Amino acid sequence: MLGANDGIVSTASLVLGVAAADASPSVVLVAGLAGLVGGGLSMAAGEFVSVSSQKDVEKADLARETEELRTVPERELDELTAIYAAKGLAPELAREVARALTATDGLAAHAREELNIDINELARPIQAAWSSALSFSIGAALPLVAMIAVPIAVRTPITLTAATLALGGLGAWSARLGGAPMLRAVIRVVIGGLLAMGLTMAIGAAFGAAT
Repeated sequence: MLGANDGIVSTASLVLGVAAADASPSVVLVAGLAGLVGGGLSMAAGEFVSVSSQKDVEKADLARETEELRTVPERELDELTAIYAAKGLAPELAREVARALTATDGLAAHAREELNIDINELARPIQAAWSSALSFSIGAALPLVAMIAVPIAVRTPITLTAATLALGGLGAWSARLGGAPMLRAVIRVVIGGLLAMGLTMAIGAAFGAAT
C-alpha cells in the first residue's frame, strides 16, 4: 500500500513537473520511465537493506537465546515461568506450562514470549524487496500511462485526476483495512499528494519559462 502510494505521488509529480516545463511527450515518457525504474529499484534496495538488518538482529537474538538455554536452563525456565505468571496464570500452573513448552520446543517458546519472534516467520529480505519494487512500479505506472496516453492539451488535468482518484482509493482502502476513519485518511493522502504534485508543477513551469 505504501509502495503504491509512493509510486503514484513521486511519478505523477515527476511527469507533471516535466510536462509543466513544456517538454515533448517523448521527454515526459523517458523521465517517467526513469522515475519508475529508479524508484522501484530504490525501494527494493532500501527494503532489502532494512529487512536484512532486522533478520540479522533476529538471528543474533535467537543465537543468544539458544546459548542461554544450553548453559543456564533453570534460569531460562524461571524467566518463562515469570512471564506466564505475569499473564495471570497461577504460579504452579505457570511453572507447569513453562516446563511443558520447554520440553516441546524451548527455543520457540522463549523466542515468542521473550523476543516476540516467531522462529517460523523470520524476516525475509528478498520477499520484502521484490514486493516493494512491484507495488511502487504498479503505482508509478498509473500516472505515467495517463500522461502519455492522452492528447497534450489534456494530459495535465487527466494525470492529476487519475493520480488523485488513485490516492483517494488507496487511502480509503488502507483505512478500511486498519479500521481507521476513512474520510480522514482520504483527505490526508489526497492533500499530501496534491501538494507534492502542485509544487513540482510550479517548479517545472518556472524552469520552462526561464529556459
